[in-house]
Amino acid sequence: MTTLADEERMVVQAGGLSRKQWIAAVIFTVMAAYLSTVVPSIEIAWVTAILLLTIYLFAFEIVDVDVAAISIMVLLGLTSLLAPVMGLEQGLVPTTHLFDGFASNAVISIIAVMIIGAGLDRTGLMSKVAAIILNKGGSSEKRIIPIISGTVAIISSFMQNVGATALFLPVVSRISARAGLPMSRLLMPMGFCAILGGTVTMVGSSPLILLNDLILTSNKALPPSQQMETWGLFSVTPIGLVLVAVGIIYFILAGQFVLPTKRKKEAVTGANTMAYFQDLYGIDYGLFEVVVPPESGLVGKLLDDIEHEERIRIIAAMRSAEDVRIGPGGLARDIGIEANTVLGILASPENLRAFADKYHLKVREDLETFAESLAATKAGIAEVVIPPGSQLIGKSARDVWMRKTYGISMVALHRGGETKREGEGIRDMPLQAGDTLVVHTTWDALVRLEKDRNFVVVTTEFPHEELRPQKVSWAGLFFSIALFLVLFTDIRLSVALLTGAVGMILSGVLTIEEAYEAVSWKTVFLLASLIPLGLAVETTGTAAWIADQTLSLLDGVPVWVLQLAIAVLSTFFTLVMSNVGATVLLVPLAVNIAVGAGANPAVFALTVAIATSNSFLIPTHQVNALIMGPAGYRVADFMRAGGIMTVLFLVVMMLMMNLIF
Repeated sequence: MTTLADEERMVVQAGGLSRKQWIAAVIFTVMAAYLSTVVPSIEIAWVTAILLLTIYLFAFEIVDVDVAAISIMVLLGLTSLLAPVMGLEQGLVPTTHLFDGFASNAVISIIAVMIIGAGLDRTGLMSKVAAIILNKGGSSEKRIIPIISGTVAIISSFMQNVGATALFLPVVSRISARAGLPMSRLLMPMGFCAILGGTVTMVGSSPLILLNDLILTSNKALPPSQQMETWGLFSVTPIGLVLVAVGIIYFILAGQFVLPTKRKKEAVTGANTMAYFQDLYGIDYGLFEVVVPPESGLVGKLLDDIEHEERIRIIAAMRSAEDVRIGPGGLARDIGIEANTVLGILASPENLRAFADKYHLKVREDLETFAESLAATKAGIAEVVIPPGSQLIGKSARDVWMRKTYGISMVALHRGGETKREGEGIRDMPLQAGDTLVVHTTWDALVRLEKDRNFVVVTTEFPHEELRPQKVSWAGLFFSIALFLVLFTDIRLSVALLTGAVGMILSGVLTIEEAYEAVSWKTVFLLASLIPLGLAVETTGTAAWIADQTLSLLDGVPVWVLQLAIAVLSTFFTLVMSNVGATVLLVPLAVNIAVGAGANPAVFALTVAIATSNSFLIPTHQVNALIMGPAGYRVADFMRAGGIMTVLFLVVMMLMMNLIF
């Protein structure tokens, strides 16, 4: 039975707008039309309309956020051509500055941070970190939570928090399995602290990296006496460290009340692999080998004809000595079954018996043909997660020919606390960020999947070699060099970080192809494409006008109330759109409000950049989407734990900022 939300998703995937999106479009259009009658100039009217369009595209996900940002950038560029028609003297953004975002210090810094993070990952450093945490924390939840969460927070203060979370997912999986603790008790504290860790330094999150560029842009519209100084690397460190500490203490004291307990008791290794998945997902599957006799009704059928109906998964097939199909490029749904074909089947014993009886198949007592290729040392069951930014989002396993393309046979899909299995249409379901896929795969294919940014491999206990452990010293050296340049020299942040990134490539920690793959180009284009919008908001006087209206509504209130209003507004915006988009839209507004109220504009701008990390209430942040599937969280879990964290964040941030600045 499909829900209204499911129907709306299908409408969007078919290329149309849902009812909710149409209603919102009408409301936003009416708002734009009304504002055009009250703004002081035609330039502000057009910029306000484009701002509303941006918010609409981001909040209702009409297209991907990066596509929306690029479209807005192109639209701003076209205003130079259409200026006479729009009643403008010139374009809203000069075309000579339209692409400045791609050469900005912020964008280059983010690219370098992603490459450095990938270099540290390639050396197997995370496995060593897991061992250290287990040695120090033992199996006590109250000891392991602060160690894991604190470690991730510190790492995410120097690299993207999504990257830090993805790196530590396998670490937490290993710790959960060995310590006997549910992942649901560990992943939310880790994820929240990864977000909080982004506030510890000015390179910890995209908004903070972007902030200094936005400040320089805002300075162009301010008189010399009111122009702001840019922030240093550790300007926010006291605030960030206190936020991280409060987050850890919160989960230590209140974790037993706000964290769900969905247990994962056994490690995914060796003989207990199937027991683990049966316990966690209710999958009572076994591995069987059957022979198709010439008289069987199965002869002449395709794999696609039988798997869904019979509720089985065929993971290997031998039609002749020269035609053995396993792994990537092997099996596909259009493979035909011939007489005397030997099939490797993953199914429950009941479904296997029914299938064998129906088609008169010979079921072997043990694996013979695939004894070596499907041995526990060569293949098995694994968990993989679809991360935010994956190119597979919105596509189904059938669309991408997952078994043939990636060598993984999906046997279950876990989403929003519910597990669907073979026979329930899982291969036709469009994938979503945070989906956990239970798959059968060869370990060689799983190793390749670890390098594929479309997946995050959660399973760690399988036979494979770490990629380049011999390069760990080089990775550490160039990370240290980059950090030294950032801390103790006046060189630009982008140059300092690129030094570390290029060093990892030249020393062989990463190949240049791996460096390119490490970069989330979605994030790069999102960030670079929104910078011209911030320029238009500032230079046309739109930010100043909105600030004046806000000040008139809050006339006479203390400065800290204005600052709190900015923080709450930033928190709301980051729940419905990207934190980068919220920062670009609100920093110019905050600066103008501060100038009008006689407050420090740099502090108000910093308030926006920090408050856009207050993303705990619903799983819209990429980190929350990433941990939702592996831990089996529901939206209600985030609302229960994240609601309190949201309030704590605002209180602590306001207290610390007013205490320090």
